[in-house]
Amino acid sequence: MSSAEKKFQKYEPFYLSPSPRRKTSAEIISEARRSLRSVKTQRPFTPRYEERQLFGPTSCRTSADRPPSSFSLHARHFETADSRPGSGKRLSPLEHKPKLPICPDPDLDTSPPLPKPPADPLELNRTSTARARLFKAGSLGMLPPMMQPEELLKRLNSEPSLAKPDTSLAIEEGLSKGDRTLVQIKASEDEDNETGGLSHVKCEKIVSSRPGSGSDPTRSPSDTSSRPCSADSRAVGGRTESNNGPRTTEDESEESFVWKSRIIPVLQELESPTHGNSLEQLCDACDRLHRILDESNLLGRKCRRRAILLKTLFKLIDMGSDQLNLQLTRLILALSVTGNNLLNVCKLIFKISRSENNDSLFQNSSIIDSLLSVLCSENIFSIAEALLYCMGTLKFLSGNSLLLKLLQNKGAVSILLQLTKKLNDAHRLDKTNFTISGHILVQLTATLRNLADLPQSRLEFLSNSGFPELCVILEQHSNDKDICMNVARVLSKLSSYTECCAALASYAGCYRLFLILLNKHQRKKDLVVRIVFTLGNLTAKNNEAREQFFTEKGSVDTLLGLFHTYLEMGFTPEDCSKDCRQNNQRRPSEVEDVLIKLIRVLANLSIHPTVGTALASKQECIDLLVKVLEYISIDECEELVINAAATINNLSYYPAENSVVRAKQLHIAELLLRLLLSNNMEAVLEATRVFGNFSQTKEIRDFILQKHVYKFMTVLLDSKNQDVCFSACGVLINLTADKTSRTILREGGIQKLIDCLRDFGPVDWQLAGLVCKTLWNYSEESAAFSFGEEETKSLLQLLSVFLDENIATHWNLSEDFKEFHKACWETEFVPVAQKLMNRIQNQYSVLEPLGTPS
Repeated sequence: MSSAEKKFQKYEPFYLSPSPRRKTSAEIISEARRSLRSVKTQRPFTPRYEERQLFGPTSCRTSADRPPSSFSLHARHFETADSRPGSGKRLSPLEHKPKLPICPDPDLDTSPPLPKPPADPLELNRTSTARARLFKAGSLGMLPPMMQPEELLKRLNSEPSLAKPDTSLAIEEGLSKGDRTLVQIKASEDEDNETGGLSHVKCEKIVSSRPGSGSDPTRSPSDTSSRPCSADSRAVGGRTESNNGPRTTEDESEESFVWKSRIIPVLQELESPTHGNSLEQLCDACDRLHRILDESNLLGRKCRRRAILLKTLFKLIDMGSDQLNLQLTRLILALSVTGNNLLNVCKLIFKISRSENNDSLFQNSSIIDSLLSVLCSENIFSIAEALLYCMGTLKFLSGNSLLLKLLQNKGAVSILLQLTKKLNDAHRLDKTNFTISGHILVQLTATLRNLADLPQSRLEFLSNSGFPELCVILEQHSNDKDICMNVARVLSKLSSYTECCAALASYAGCYRLFLILLNKHQRKKDLVVRIVFTLGNLTAKNNEAREQFFTEKGSVDTLLGLFHTYLEMGFTPEDCSKDCRQNNQRRPSEVEDVLIKLIRVLANLSIHPTVGTALASKQECIDLLVKVLEYISIDECEELVINAAATINNLSYYPAENSVVRAKQLHIAELLLRLLLSNNMEAVLEATRVFGNFSQTKEIRDFILQKHVYKFMTVLLDSKNQDVCFSACGVLINLTADKTSRTILREGGIQKLIDCLRDFGPVDWQLAGLVCKTLWNYSEESAAFSFGEEETKSLLQLLSVFLDENIATHWNLSEDFKEFHKACWETEFVPVAQKLMNRIQNQYSVLEPLGTPS
């Protein structure tokens, strides 16, 4: 025997245990596969409420503390004086300096003047009515300065006519007792004063028929001229300036032409809806009016006769048609209404959106663009209530899958996150609007919750600092269960993706924030389960996240406290079984779902060596996991039992002296027998993995032989599942390490191992290497007595083929996986397969060599 062959004979049996030497990358992956692994689970179930309301039936807000979802709304609720714009000028405050009263001079007569006799009743009646109408319509600042009658008439005749006289108002003013001149002022209604206020006044000189008037009786009324004197516009040279910027006489002339030729005919259609105009015709008229105003650049607050438009539109609301009202609200919003009218418009749209039957109306209209533009307002608290109903509408619409995609395409995520930032920043500076801000955030976060379902939305959450802003909301509104619930739902959805987990974990203090919420809302199941689910996602793939969470003060104690609370919360197998089978679906109950997600976090945390060792030595943790296996069967609550077994498997990987898992391993092994006997393959796999770790100790190996567990392991080699075969080989390799246990493979085990090598070797070199290690241990004494002749020939032939690199590593795989596949072949399979082949060939020297590996 050569020195190389003697070297092979000195090898000790293979054990499935961590090696003290430095591991290769393939060995690390292999180790993780057979021992430590993160646990997956489904996202918590979210119920869907049939009735659309601002605040759902589970809201923490009482009916007295929240705005109503139902209300009546009619034309009379709109204010016709809404749209009078300001002049664009702010007067500086007067520097009033009060003076002390001067002592009266005894020589001066300071007694009040005697009252004058009343004026002639005829004269009083003739002037008071006109002056009252003038003062009601305008303000003192609109009146022209006092001047002599001749100068006034001269100036009136010299001014160019700028305003078209739509309505007339005659004011008789006595200019002198000897010569009275009647001045008639014709005014067009102010486009920004729905109450009929004056914006342009045309004064005409009317020749008095009284004798001795001194006027020219031949002067025609057509020779008169007009002059605008509105509070919202003033003449400057040849142009007019308004609150929308300077307007030239050309602009006003063009607007008048459009008004007469195009707008008035449409308004006549709308003002007579009962004269044969159908609903479709009215909707078409609204659409044409919107198009005309847009083409003429008269939307917003630019139209001088805007008040007339609004009055006409407001009257049509009482027709009660949702289709027509949606057209009306779109046009009214385009005319930039403010104040109470903006609120009522948003309420009207909200009322329409409450019915799912109207979703198609929103889909075929551009009203969503108008609603999104309302959200972009700078001074959000000046329109806070309107903003609330606007957000409520978007929340309802986002429940429709087609409208949800439409919202996403219009950039709704970015707009909502910008609004979130405004609300967060405002709350930092001033908490006076905290209540209404909270109401708005309930609707906003619920809309984001729906948008988070779309894959396209993830990039917008990442690019708009969505995760930090969501965390700020949780900090500022940690007592508001409605807001916390919606944000938790958003995070639970997005944290299922690696890039989103990284963005969330980058927010300093996110783990501390989650712990605060868990402690504050311990018994709110739907909130707790989502926060814990998010923690499970964060700790599933990132070792740094596991360490950061573990180092947070009270992190493990909080999790174990919740674990204990929910186990003692009246949770019984009967309740679980009932909830699981509700509607013929195996959906976990709320309590079970919390426990599933909690155990998953513990399983993921235990992958970190420091955390895993600490948890394995924590008595309370192991006791709670064991209690799950003791009192709950796999048929009652499948996922809960499987997750508990997976967590025990991870913790059993650490053979520390103070490990509570190892101290209770015999009792745990007895509980796992129930899983091996079940029909659930996932449960069988988890139990097998635990036995793979436990079988490193003699106590458990004796238990396996005594209870005939090894027979189960041999049968599992026939499984078509590679992971099941891998775990079964892990148990067998530890059993065959003992000389007294090697005979267990004589009962058909050798042939099953060879079949497993043939079936899975080319696609799974880790499993192939493990099979070879098991066969190596079994042939430790003498391969001549271990394998039969047919088994030997079959095994040598397989090893010869699989050790040929040209055959073994040239598979149609992706480039990344091909490198890993080759690394596993070189490190996991070749060394042990070569040794096993040499041993068999040397011990069967009487047989003709079947070839050597290239």
